[in-house]
Amino acid sequence: MSCADQPGRDLHEELLDIATGTAREAGSFLLERFETGREQALATKTSPTDLVSEADLASERLIRERLAAARLDDGFLGEEGGGQEGTSGLDWVVDPLDGTINFLFGIPQWCVSIAVRDGEQNTLAGVIFDPCREEMWAATRSGAATSNGVRVEGSQREELSTAMVATGFYYDAGVRAEQAKVCERLLPRVRDIRRLGSAALDLAWTASGRYDAYFERGVQLWDVAAGLLICERAGLETRELPASGRLPSGVLVAAPALAGPMLELVG
Repeated sequence: MSCADQPGRDLHEELLDIATGTAREAGSFLLERFETGREQALATKTSPTDLVSEADLASERLIRERLAAARLDDGFLGEEGGGQEGTSGLDWVVDPLDGTINFLFGIPQWCVSIAVRDGEQNTLAGVIFDPCREEMWAATRSGAATSNGVRVEGSQREELSTAMVATGFYYDAGVRAEQAKVCERLLPRVRDIRRLGSAALDLAWTASGRYDAYFERGVQLWDVAAGLLICERAGLETRELPASGRLPSGVLVAAPALAGPMLELVG
């Protein structure tokens, strides 16, 4: 009998337990490979700068196996292996290695992200695990956001001029040129901008107040499903960035007082 079948436990917490244990195992597996420094890219995906490694594929296989063992009837959507429909009404959304390029270049800024959603596209539980720093962010739809079990709250900054903002760039060169114009407009208006290379970790760090705001276009569901829930439960505002010209759609997360001004600048 799986833990989800045991009576007397809240479903959200049961799902969170599964996600946490699976993310920790996948992260430990990846950390061993990362520390050898010998990981190589296997192929490119959307562009020559969009890489995939054997570590991505192996991590996703491990996660898929662990989730299937715990929740056989659930669906699965992973960055590397596509989707699989389930019959339970729940779907796991997984980025087995967010920050692949950092991983391949030996930069310790990457993570594992796992979320689970219901049939109405509500995220019920999500975790982001950074094995390099042993930090685990987690939240359920009905609970607080935490980091290593301690409640976290997002920034309450009110002045855009003192805000630390994180972002990321799309792989297509033409889109990057348009994103550079957005950054040129934003940079004089904020304290500074950071671009570290993992959307999921950017969201986790924003939930912890290390950033006051984060925005990025071209992100996929597996990049942000867990992180957006964690940020919402940390008291931050989340907004959708609609597609505009060459710029694809995206997300904005910010301290409540900054969401409007940020949207005017980057939306």
